[in-house]
Amino acid sequence: MRIIEFSRQILSFFIVSSFFFSSASIAQDESSASIVQPGAPGQATQDIDPEKATEIADTSYTPDDVEFMQGMIVHHRQATVMSEMANDRTNSSPLLDLAGRIIVTQEDEIDFMQGWLEDRGENVTDSENEHNMHAHHEMAGMASPAELEELRNSKSTDFDRLFLKLMINHHDGAIKMVNHLRKQRGSAYDPILNEFTSDVANDQSVEIERMNFLLVSLSDDPRAGLAAGLYDADEAIMNLELIASLKKPVGFYDPANPSERYEGKKETDDGGKDEEKKKTKTIEAAARATRSPMLSFSNTDIAFRDDVMIAGSYHGFNIYRMYEGGIPSLVSSIICPGGQGDVSVVGDLLIMSVEETRGRVDCGLQGAGSEPTPERFRGIRIFDISDLRRPIQVGIVQTCRGSHTHSVVSGPDEDGKIVVYNSGTSSIRDNEEMDTCFDDMAGDTRTALFRIDVIEIPVDDPSKSKIVSSPTVFADDETGALAGLWRGGDHGDDTQSTRVTEECHDITVFPSANLAAGACSGNGILFDISDPYNPKRIDAVTDSGFAYWHSATFNNDGTKVVFTDEWGGGGRARCRAWDPLTWGADAIYDIVDGKLVYRSHYKMPAPQLETENCVAHNGSIVPIPGRDIFVQAWYQGGISIIDFTDSANPIEIAYFDRGPIDEEQLVTGGYWSVYYYEGYIYATEIIRGLDVFKLVPSEYISADEIAAAAKAYPAQGYKRVFNPQQQVPMAWPTEVIQSYNEE
Repeated sequence: MRIIEFSRQILSFFIVSSFFFSSASIAQDESSASIVQPGAPGQATQDIDPEKATEIADTSYTPDDVEFMQGMIVHHRQATVMSEMANDRTNSSPLLDLAGRIIVTQEDEIDFMQGWLEDRGENVTDSENEHNMHAHHEMAGMASPAELEELRNSKSTDFDRLFLKLMINHHDGAIKMVNHLRKQRGSAYDPILNEFTSDVANDQSVEIERMNFLLVSLSDDPRAGLAAGLYDADEAIMNLELIASLKKPVGFYDPANPSERYEGKKETDDGGKDEEKKKTKTIEAAARATRSPMLSFSNTDIAFRDDVMIAGSYHGFNIYRMYEGGIPSLVSSIICPGGQGDVSVVGDLLIMSVEETRGRVDCGLQGAGSEPTPERFRGIRIFDISDLRRPIQVGIVQTCRGSHTHSVVSGPDEDGKIVVYNSGTSSIRDNEEMDTCFDDMAGDTRTALFRIDVIEIPVDDPSKSKIVSSPTVFADDETGALAGLWRGGDHGDDTQSTRVTEECHDITVFPSANLAAGACSGNGILFDISDPYNPKRIDAVTDSGFAYWHSATFNNDGTKVVFTDEWGGGGRARCRAWDPLTWGADAIYDIVDGKLVYRSHYKMPAPQLETENCVAHNGSIVPIPGRDIFVQAWYQGGISIIDFTDSANPIEIAYFDRGPIDEEQLVTGGYWSVYYYEGYIYATEIIRGLDVFKLVPSEYISADEIAAAAKAYPAQGYKRVFNPQQQVPMAWPTEVIQSYNEE
């Protein structure tokens, strides 16, 4: 045993000795290893020392960080220069207070930035050097020398307006500079700099909201700055008469929260550990950061047949009968959730769009869960409404991306079939749930993107309704590539970022001219629908100010198209005093030899607050002989009516607006759709309910023209019907045309 133990000790000694000997050898080998840096192709490789080799690991700050701080010092200095002008040029207390705050905060931040640069041995920008401002006037948001001179020469309200305009743009430029810095690899890694840039972006955004409020208060437009309220908001009206307002029916709003306010998180005492969360947020940022009921009960689109009006909703639809004076009376409420709830009517059939994953085949309220299930419904529902009090669901068509909107193209024809175009804009359905649905896999041409659906509805048996084709209407004519149109992104400096063209939001058909106008995310498109089953693209246009091509409306003879841009998705404030008038606006095109020819933009001109979601939305033609009149919804921007007879010079001729739903919060509300039907204007309010208006004589429209519009009727097909996204030229009785000819 002793011999064995001795042997083990000897063995352990050799193992340990070998280990230390090997480690020493490795250390000696590493110390003699070379560290080199190759040059460009053909150049010699050079030796570098260990300290130099590790410099790349020093990521405390980057050249981009230095350039940002040096430029931002100059940027801040211009803000103080403009603010210092205020004392001698205005007596507005709010503006003087604002200018004083800007001077204090900007000077404090200049001191910080100069100290940051000095501590790191970098060149410190001299903020007092006027040459620096002139040399950097092309930085984002910087006022030009000419603009500064104009500001110096202005007084009183003129100074206030120009100061706020320039300062809002200046603050927005600072935010753009922060965003640009954050896109650079390794930038703002320094925690001090990271916190500073976050503060700059947040504080400047909050101050922009305050300045917008001041700028709105300076507007001469009666719609600017209306007091808020759910049912008691201030109103402004021109050349219209509001003849009825109906609240939402029971079952179509939350009685505990009819305004759909969101509940903010309660403040908790965390011992100061989370100061970031306690910082003041912008109204928009607060809306983005909270979960809300968002559209669960929202009113949407409207369709008409005879004296019946059907108002869609994310929760189902409501049927009204209209009596003398155009006043609607509720007949029935149909609960069938799934959103968006856009509706069309053909005879006794009601067609309804459904896109949300909570939709169920049986119209149930419990949703359909997150796993694939045959109980889920996303697509087109068909109801028999021959009994207005008890509609029956008689058909469904499941689609891969649901149905955001749809268009009745034709029918019922001799074969008894209705042709419908379906526009799906939502997520692609799980292949396990519907085996014809495929996601965007590289090289897989079966993808549900870049298509519309052509649906056939047999009137005699709607249960046999089906998709007959899903044409790839955006494909490249030469290569066949599915993504043949706008690929997404901006159009250059100071332009809008436009969505990729992979879907149509709306397709408005004009069958009598064999045309359709598609508002298709990244493009406005003109289609030939001579063969309704095979729409052919004949022209496509882009707009550097459009974020998302949303809807389209022809004039009465099909020679013009008004396209709309839904910048911000409809739920954001995009009619602020400083928002571009070509963003979130209408674009008016003439159709010349089958091509779309741009003529002008139009945007509702009244500045709105941050608590008012506002952007161009749905509308219709007002059929006055010889003129092109368009009535349109602008969400919480109200209703605007324009004359675009001269398509290069549209003018506003009537309007209606209410104050925001909520004084403090950005709640998605306002008008979804506004349509003219048989002498009256009907408007669905997303949260409040339904309004009815009529035109009144003015310098823009005569009593005879108003009377003529009320007598107009569809020149083809059924004589008392209106469907969104389906336009039929309107005609007038012989006596109306004769009276116009005599004039």
